[in-house]
Amino acid sequence: MSHSRRSWLLIGGLLVAIAVLFGLSLMSGRVWAPWSAWIDRADPRWAIIFELRLPRTVLAVAIGAALGMSGAAMQGYTRNPLADPGVLGVSSMAALGAVMSLYLGLAFTATWLLPACAILGAGFGVVLMLALAGTTGGTVTFLLAGVILNTVASAGVALALSLAPNPWAAQEIISWLLGSLADRSVDEVRLAVPLIIVGLAILLTLRKSMDALTLGETGATALGVNLSAVRVILAVGVGIASGASVAVTGLIGFVGLIAPHLVRPLVGHRPGALLIPSALAGSALVLAADIVVRLTPSAAEMRLGVATAAVGGPFFLALLISMRRRLA
Repeated sequence: MSHSRRSWLLIGGLLVAIAVLFGLSLMSGRVWAPWSAWIDRADPRWAIIFELRLPRTVLAVAIGAALGMSGAAMQGYTRNPLADPGVLGVSSMAALGAVMSLYLGLAFTATWLLPACAILGAGFGVVLMLALAGTTGGTVTFLLAGVILNTVASAGVALALSLAPNPWAAQEIISWLLGSLADRSVDEVRLAVPLIIVGLAILLTLRKSMDALTLGETGATALGVNLSAVRVILAVGVGIASGASVAVTGLIGFVGLIAPHLVRPLVGHRPGALLIPSALAGSALVLAADIVVRLTPSAAEMRLGVATAAVGGPFFLALLISMRRRLA
């Protein structure tokens, strides 16, 4: 079977999986909501479904897609299977913006200020990263700029935690950094989803350029690819998509790393062909993880970032072992 046919079958299968998980997400939780509660507005569970679980589920789909496609784009550009959206440092800068809003108390004056500060942090991170990398630098320069941003942002977050005005503020910062979809509303959906759609649309314009980069930067340039433009478009697309995700959920790791690897055996190694399947796989992963988080018996709900890290850590280790065996 050709890669193209397998790719379409995979996309169809992932869409079905997302639809099933979407329905399960609306029903799952401490209070089980059967299908009958969906259509009976007099049922108290109707409000739980449409006011609490629906925004959470929509965000899970959007954020999973953002992280999955961003991870595939970063792996395609760097030609490194271990790359993920966090490599650029934009997610860390978004987290720093959110943490500063908590540290300064802005997040407690209006609910929209925390995600707004995170988005501003992501935007500043994109501008700073492009300024550090320059327009003529190669992939290594691009990645080094991301390392610098990650280091600066991590230091800023650690400083905010160390100088937190009270233990409650420090606890809020730590809790937010762990990542969660709990208590999200339509306001977060309206803020994040349009930005994520814009970011994904920008990344999709790079499909042909990503395929050309499999020949190396010299080969891609010979085919007419403007590497400087690709770098800027990639940074803006990943920055918008991942920055909007971090703004409403906190840090959720490993989705951008895992999703492309799950679909690559069926799609092939063309980076451009991986973008859409990776987005769908990311959505399915985050939906499944969020359902597990809600159904896990515990006094307090487990954080989504903890759940994805619990899966991503062993996956990352297995990937490293596999790469070492291939190189041996």
